[in-house]
Amino acid sequence: MRNEQDQNPNKIRLGISVGDINGIGLEVIMKTFSDSRILDLCTPVVYASSKFAMAYQKAMDMKNFSFNFVRPNAKLMPKKANLISCWTEDVELNLGQEKPEGGSYALKSLIAAVEALKKGEVDALVTAPINKHNIQSEEFQFPGHTEFLAKEFEGGEALMFMVADSLRVGVVTGHIPIGDVASTISDEKITHKIGQIYSSLKQDFNIRNPKIAVLGLNPHSGDKGVIGKEDEEVIRPAVKKAFDSGKLVYGPYSADGFFASDTYKHFDAVLAMYHDQGLIPFKTLSFNRGVNFTAGLSIVRTSPDHGTAYDLAGKNEAQESSFREAIYVACNLYKNRLEYSELNENPLAVSPQSSKKWHSKSK
Repeated sequence: MRNEQDQNPNKIRLGISVGDINGIGLEVIMKTFSDSRILDLCTPVVYASSKFAMAYQKAMDMKNFSFNFVRPNAKLMPKKANLISCWTEDVELNLGQEKPEGGSYALKSLIAAVEALKKGEVDALVTAPINKHNIQSEEFQFPGHTEFLAKEFEGGEALMFMVADSLRVGVVTGHIPIGDVASTISDEKITHKIGQIYSSLKQDFNIRNPKIAVLGLNPHSGDKGVIGKEDEEVIRPAVKKAFDSGKLVYGPYSADGFFASDTYKHFDAVLAMYHDQGLIPFKTLSFNRGVNFTAGLSIVRTSPDHGTAYDLAGKNEAQESSFREAIYVACNLYKNRLEYSELNENPLAVSPQSSKKWHSKSK
């Protein structure tokens, strides 16, 4: 129910999971929404615990911020950061420490936010960072958010798509050991990821004729087979197949020279072969503005591009810039999907929870 939101259909309801409760998740959330101007763009709904949030806030000595605590299905306050309690028991605060409860309550928050999204109680999802180790349980046996959300929303293999302004980087292989990368890459997987990027650039970013670069796997893209066969035998044929189908896809490019020479600036997106190949240059170039977008699903989900940052937790030193960007990107992507759906009269291009066109105020 939109309740008070019905009077202002321009605002999006953002469901927010808090991540590891002993990390910097709640800190960057509170810092982000301490600036009331962002509340003109969205109505945040944080899933956590009122008791824990107050204890966290007291430990951080953040006196100039307050949540609006609401019960499930109660009215949201459009000009406040709303918090719905998804656990009631007392939980000890251990900021900066990896504890089992840090993962178990991160999962409670995530499940509550996902259920709200499925029910149409929120429009999009922003996730604070989890610890991929302590969140593992019978309910969560995934390398990360991306794979979990792909299962929850039946999206098959989702795409980890890192976004910072015009720099967009996707990966063929995500959270897998580096020793498994070469054997995991295939013509079919590369073709599928190219297709996901192409569709996302059109649907989510309003780019009519996307131009995509594909990176090689080996140093110097294999030097024509001298340094590995994968670039010539797997990657190049997949790129040619995509190009011959009418997509503007080029490569494979040697990763080091591609970023060092600013070649990336001539493309709408880049497809890297593995996690660090794409994320190291992305994070270096994005200057704490990077956002992780899970493309290829029926819903919009974003997150900051950093982790739990236990070393900063409790010190009131964490920068909220990436989390704030995740809010902006989620709002813009939600708007773009609605517009794309209307223009193409394709109800599958937008999440089933979306029934009205949302005209976003631009950042």
